[in-house]
Amino acid sequence: MLWGSLNQTVELGWDFYLPVILFVGLIALAVPVWAAIGTAAIVMLIMSGDLPLSLVGESLFTGIDAFALTAVPLFILTGDVLVRTGLSRKFLDVAEALTCFAKGGFGSATVLVCGMFAAISGSDAAGAAAVGRMTINRLVESGYPRPYACALVAAGACTGILIPPSIAYIIIGLVLGISASTLFLAALIPGLAILVSILVTNIIMNRIYAYEGGGMMTMGEWLANLGSALKSGWYAFIVPGIIFYGIFSGRLTPTEAGATAVVVTIIMGFILRTLTLADFPSMLVSSAKVNGVILPIIAFSAPLAEALAIMGVPQGFVTAVTSLTDDPYLLILLMIGILIAAGCVMETTPNIVILAPILKPLADNIGMNEIQFCIMMITALGVGFITPPLGLNLFVVSGITGESILKIAARAVPFVLTMLIVVILIAYVPAVSTTLLPEIYQ
Repeated sequence: MLWGSLNQTVELGWDFYLPVILFVGLIALAVPVWAAIGTAAIVMLIMSGDLPLSLVGESLFTGIDAFALTAVPLFILTGDVLVRTGLSRKFLDVAEALTCFAKGGFGSATVLVCGMFAAISGSDAAGAAAVGRMTINRLVESGYPRPYACALVAAGACTGILIPPSIAYIIIGLVLGISASTLFLAALIPGLAILVSILVTNIIMNRIYAYEGGGMMTMGEWLANLGSALKSGWYAFIVPGIIFYGIFSGRLTPTEAGATAVVVTIIMGFILRTLTLADFPSMLVSSAKVNGVILPIIAFSAPLAEALAIMGVPQGFVTAVTSLTDDPYLLILLMIGILIAAGCVMETTPNIVILAPILKPLADNIGMNEIQFCIMMITALGVGFITPPLGLNLFVVSGITGESILKIAARAVPFVLTMLIVVILIAYVPAVSTTLLPEIYQ
């Protein structure tokens, strides 16, 4: 019914259907996403004749010619340096000291260290790999089944794109013309809410199945343990401190904060003698590979977005949807459903650059705050990192442990459900994402 309404509104023809079918087919054949998007965009432009192909090259470079995007490789590199210098283990030591007094303490520490890593790298996959290597074997030794331990790390690592600074918020800010710093501030409470939801879920699961015990200790023993951990690892928190203070105080842009974090982390690595000049080539290559996946997707999505806009697809989508119902609550549920489904089958970056321009007019039409829309969209897409068939975090933890993806996904169901509760809360309660913002954005 929705598709028929859209077709009647925009009068879609084969210049739209064939590229879409081609895109889906290429994705099914495991063709790289950027190549599938680029092929579909070029075919759509050729068939529609709406934009001269001579302008495609210019559109590609214009799409990535943005100062804000410089922050992406910087945060990726910071996360890589953080792991190589051993500073990430200091986060784990402090997180473990914070939670060691409680039953299920190391499971809770694992979730906390995922959040700490997210506050620096802005990447889910990097967090899942780094934290997974440090914690999964210890979780199993503590009494957790291996599939559940993998699911816990995969879920905790979802905070990588949800807790600022986040690469996803930089990209959606670029696509929709919104300040990344504003989005970072708005995402702070929702990101922490997701972290808490995963933490609480693990505590409940641990209570039900008694995965992990916990030694009782006095307040004095706990404080002494925490003090010792902070004394030996306080310097690791300099990096996230610089990032958060610089961005949220307005003294640094996200790009400047990323650059500062890279330099400070490298200097600390040299001081601690955990980093040498010989490590630089592999670090740069590793970070370049991750960045090389993201930027081509953004570049090739630009001409596709232009073609869809010229054909009137975003406006037609709004008209088609609102012709079915004008109830804002139902329309928000529809958007959440679309985002969850999209997150299950495609990575966050292409979902942002394709869906944000289409869904944003619908959000505007029902009076949703644009900041709230962005936070809802990224959080809903974040659920896709632990849902098959794509589930990037599932693949990452499966790759480092050899555990079956389906077994991990089955154990991740409770985390998916609690994350969805937070998504719905963000969607229907604007204050969750706008409380920390200046009055102009509320």
